[in-house]
Amino acid sequence: MSGRLLYLASYDVCEDDRLRAALACVRAYATGGQKSVHEVWLTAAEKGELLLAMSLLLNLREDSFLLIRLDPRQRVHTLGIAIPPSNPDWFYVG
Repeated sequence: MSGRLLYLASYDVCEDDRLRAALACVRAYATGGQKSVHEVWLTAAEKGELLLAMSLLLNLREDSFLLIRLDPRQRVHTLGIAIPPSNPDWFYVG
């Protein structure tokens, strides 16, 4: 995934309309996730776009958004019957 870094995107939104908008915004970049925490692979430009979009959607006094870069040196851990990725340079969303 040249030029892309793995992040966790998480949000806490108080109002339902903003919550749905935040979910749609983050899912546009997400490769996986659950509830309000999603894995996103982002280029520098995409990171800026996501941060700007979320800042425009959220009420900064009531809501929060957190984007954490994950260390690429760490091993992938899977739980249950999940299958670890065989080629981390490529992923399938579908």
